[in-house]
Amino acid sequence: MAINSAIGSSTNIADPKAAGKEAVSSAIQSLGKDPHIIFAFSSVKFDQEKLVEGMNEARGDATLVGGSAAGEITSEATTFESVVAMAIHAPNIKFSVGYGEGVGADSDKAGADTAKAVMDAAGGKIDLFIMIPEGLTGNGSAIVRGVQSVLGEDFPITGGSAGDDYLFKKTWQYYNDKLLTDCVVGVGLSGDFAFGFGVRHGWDPVGLPLEVTKSEGAVLKELDGKPALNIYRDYFGKEAEELIKEPLARMAYTYPLGMSVEGSDELLLRDPVIANDKGEITLAGEIPEGTTVRLMIGDRDKAISAAKDAAQTALNQLEGKKPQVILMFNCMARNRLLGVRCNEENEGVQGVIGSDAKMIGFYTYGEEGPLMGKKGTKTYFHNETMTLVVLGD
Repeated sequence: MAINSAIGSSTNIADPKAAGKEAVSSAIQSLGKDPHIIFAFSSVKFDQEKLVEGMNEARGDATLVGGSAAGEITSEATTFESVVAMAIHAPNIKFSVGYGEGVGADSDKAGADTAKAVMDAAGGKIDLFIMIPEGLTGNGSAIVRGVQSVLGEDFPITGGSAGDDYLFKKTWQYYNDKLLTDCVVGVGLSGDFAFGFGVRHGWDPVGLPLEVTKSEGAVLKELDGKPALNIYRDYFGKEAEELIKEPLARMAYTYPLGMSVEGSDELLLRDPVIANDKGEITLAGEIPEGTTVRLMIGDRDKAISAAKDAAQTALNQLEGKKPQVILMFNCMARNRLLGVRCNEENEGVQGVIGSDAKMIGFYTYGEEGPLMGKKGTKTYFHNETMTLVVLGD
């Protein structure tokens, strides 16, 4: 029995409850049958409580998961200040959901609690885990480790961290009628279906390699024995005082740090988020002491090419099964880099996988997936990376 899906959306910010209801109900109406699960992503321009209330009025018995975004993605277009929803009817797939709280206090535990809740709901067996974690508090790498502590290091895990329209203040996660923050929402899939991963970024290193001589969790303190912020001060020619006035991410989002990881042809990227007057940088994920890092720079053509490569990898992993649904977790920095060309990237992915497969996703504050999209390998927390999971039958 085939996987069927349909998409709905709304830009009615003046009436967020109506917007939520419209996005979900239009997706269900287009689907033409009762959905088993609904994925929904939205701008924080909407009053989130009213938005979730409206979505729940329309969802019926279907499970609803999702979160706030830094831009919304569907097969039709990349949009902003909108809410998008995908309704999926898949009789051969069981969708089991759960969530964990307290990412800021203990990211590892929040990830583990989410995985345990999903496994409990599934009766102890799943084939694929998709997560939508908090995007600002805590440590993205630790969330992934927490999930792996329950599911196994090489278990297939993917997802994207919630955003908030580049405000860097607060993100939200959706779990049926619950509006959550500082949480991780997880979905376990089990049953008769095929899936493929695509994970690539296309960024290139610039400048000399530097050693992480002092770090603590997601806080990068020293590079080569000097304040970590010097790497951006030297490159941008700005004094440290200028770099700490507002979130560093707003200026340096296309200049992440890259670190080599065994098994990957690309450096694993880490986004700078904020800096302090000590010259320390809080990153979206950790970089351990002793690691060699490089400053990275993005190129539009290479980013689009990398997205197509990711799509081809995902398609190949379906092994001839028909692609039906594309879930895209795309870093907000890629959108900023590509600007008016952002639709080229998404159209490139759709072109490789095929126009029959419906696509939904969002611009994230971090992505989760295996290196280079390789199945059977460890999942990492990524930044600046095109991350795809494609479902087929």
